[in-house]
Amino acid sequence: MSKVRRPPVVDEAVAALDIGGTKTAAAILTRHGEVVDRVTATTPGRAGATAILDTAADLVDRLRARATGTRIRALGVGSAGVIDHRTGQVLSATDALAGWAGTDLRGRLGEQLGLPVAVINDVHAHALGEARYGVAAGYETTLFIAVGTGIGASFVIDGTVLAGAHFTAGHAGHQPSPYAGRLACTCGGQGHLEAIASGPGLTEEYVRRTGQPVDDLRVVAARAADGDATAREVVLLGGAAVGSAVGGLVNMLDPGAVVVGGGVAGLGEPWWQALRDAVRRETLPSLDDVPVLASALGSDAPLLGAASLAWEGTV
Repeated sequence: MSKVRRPPVVDEAVAALDIGGTKTAAAILTRHGEVVDRVTATTPGRAGATAILDTAADLVDRLRARATGTRIRALGVGSAGVIDHRTGQVLSATDALAGWAGTDLRGRLGEQLGLPVAVINDVHAHALGEARYGVAAGYETTLFIAVGTGIGASFVIDGTVLAGAHFTAGHAGHQPSPYAGRLACTCGGQGHLEAIASGPGLTEEYVRRTGQPVDDLRVVAARAADGDATAREVVLLGGAAVGSAVGGLVNMLDPGAVVVGGGVAGLGEPWWQALRDAVRRETLPSLDDVPVLASALGSDAPLLGAASLAWEGTV
């Protein structure tokens, strides 16, 4: 009979949540960014805000029940959507989270869990995690790019996220891209980076070129690895499109480092080489030495970033 795993006992910690369109993750973390315990669940995105919050709160309660002897001081939340981090309100969200816009995350989770709550957008939380604990630790400024189902970004200055006047900073996928032509974007616009370089965008590009329906980008990646020339072209196209956009952002922001993460970044070295080559084609000569780094913390990054905000509120 296998033994029941019990998390290590620490005197105090914070809880963190990463609420995404498909998955919600929760963790207990120390002040030094050590993950003590974690648990995940499918996000009931179509069931509405109450179901999403109940799922998130249940995960935290499950962790607290296992954290015997540990004082949980606060909760940090990284959430999909445009978030007013000052009030904890969701200002807008995609259809993946039905009824999420207008939700008082800070108030409702605080009431359900009896904890002080800090809330931020999930991409910003990911960027904070990498800037404070990951490959960008030690850099004064970090540009983070997440390439997955959508394409988001975050700019971290001295450990603080640039949220923007309307809390909308970071929508890197909705800048014009010469690679996208007039392709329709999920935002209703045309010719945006996300339409060609996101996971769904690359999948659709492969279908357009071959006429062969595929389920998702994993199929395209597998075919590229097996020598499918069209699949490889699509992978390289995605890397080049993201790299071109990143190069422009580097020229504008002059970051100490660029960190790239998200599911599409797992396409492998050909995608990365195409991205890095495109960055160098676009950047000014004085910026050629800005490092372009792969996210090192993976799915822990947004939890670490959210937790760091929770600790700040308890000092």
